Parts: sequence; C-alpha cells; structure tokens
Amino acid sequence: MLPPQLIELIKRFEGLRLKAYKCSASVWTIGYGHTGSNVTEGLEITQEQAEEILLKDIQERLDQVLKVSPIIETLDDDKISAIVDFVFNLGIGNYRRSTFRQRVDEENWEEAAKECKKWNKAGGKVLRGLVLRREAEAELLLADAKKKKIL
Repeated sequence: MLPPQLIELIKRFEGLRLKAYKCSASVWTIGYGHTGSNVTEGLEITQEQAEEILLKDIQERLDQVLKVSPIIETLDDDKISAIVDFVFNLGIGNYRRSTFRQRVDEENWEEAAKECKKWNKAGGKVLRGLVLRREAEAELLLADAKKKKIL
C-alpha cells in the first residue's frame, strides 16, 4: 500500500489541473503532475481520472526506485515518501545519477537531506516551489532522527 503521506505530499506540491498545461520545464502536464506522450494541448480529464492516474504514477515511481535502491524496502513510510516524491518530481534518471541516491543507499540521512535540497532549480533558476518541496522531503528523511533526539 502506498504511504498516505506520499500521496498528500505529491498532491500538495503538484496541485490539480484538469486541463493540460506546460509546466516550468515546458512539458505538457495534467492532473497531479502527470506527463507522457498521451498528454497534449487541449486534453481534459475529470478529478476521478486524475486520482486514478496519480495512484498509477506513484506506483510506477515506487517500482522504479525499488530497482535502483532496493534498500527502500526496509525504510519507514516517511523516508519512502521523500524518495518517491523526489523521483516523481525529477525522474528516475536524475535520481539514479545523483549523490542523493548514493547517500540514500548508504542510509546516511543527514547527508541525503543536504543533497536532496540541492535539487531546487528548473531552467537553471531556483524556484520557491522546489525549495519548499525539497525542504519537505528533507524533513521526512530526518523525521526518525528528530524523534530519537526528542526521546
């Protein structure tokens, strides 16, 4: 089952658009950040379709992450949510080649959080939405450490 916080995180940062639009990277997008060759100018969907597409897209990203970082199977929902949200937003190729992935695979959460935050640009420009998204992901990566410090 997909972690509820993952679904909510993606919904919060992607927002819902029922009519296709070009995102900040000039890619046709619809629903909750869905892209692909089937998304073209003028396409419209219902909210129900957007929800179905989102769950399918999240499962695909989770499956991709499992192939690249099998360690994810042993992680808590917070860390899974952060990593899969990162891949949902930036793609598996960027994750695969990133120092962020290396830190995840090492389970070095402090450094993974730092690396994650570096991915805050689109078109070479820092975007506030990406800064906030990376901060939310970093917080989830460190959630367990914060709980332990409190106890």
